[in-house]
Amino acid sequence: MPVTVQWVRTSWTKRSRGGEAAARRNAVPVGFALPDDAPPNAHVVEIREWEDFTPCDGRAELRHVSAELRRVDGRLRVFPRVMHELPPRPRRPPAVRLLPGQWVRWQLNYRISSTARMRDWSYWLDTFNVAYGPVTADVFLGTPDFHVDEQGPVR
Repeated sequence: MPVTVQWVRTSWTKRSRGGEAAARRNAVPVGFALPDDAPPNAHVVEIREWEDFTPCDGRAELRHVSAELRRVDGRLRVFPRVMHELPPRPRRPPAVRLLPGQWVRWQLNYRISSTARMRDWSYWLDTFNVAYGPVTADVFLGTPDFHVDEQGPVR
C-alpha cells in the first residue's frame, strides 16, 4: 500500500507578524498538487518570508521526513516529531491511524531564537499531509479525513 507525504514548511520572522506581510503569509496554502514524481519520496514545499512566501518544490526521502510513519495491523500510524520546545506541548494528541484511502493533515508551529540571541525570534509552521493508499495529484487540495491542529501560542 503506497504512502504519500507532502511536507509544507512555512518560515518567517517578526517582520511578518502583522500587516501586509502577515496577510501574505496567512494566504499561503497548506496543501498543494503533487508533482508527477513525488512518491516514493516526500514532496517538500518550502515557503519563506525572505522569498516573499513563494512556494519552492523539493523532494526528500521518506526516512528524512520529521514524522513517524509506521504500518501496524493494516493501518498507517502517523505521528510527527516535535522539533523544538517552543511553544510548550505538555500533552500531545495521539497518533492518527489511517485506513487505506484516508489522509491526515497535521500542523505544528515553532518559535526559535538564535543561539547567540543576536537576532529576533523566527517562526515556522510544519504541515504534514499524509495519505495511505493510491492517490491522485490533487488529493491534498481537498478536505482531509483527519485534521490535527497542534499549533500553540508563539507570541
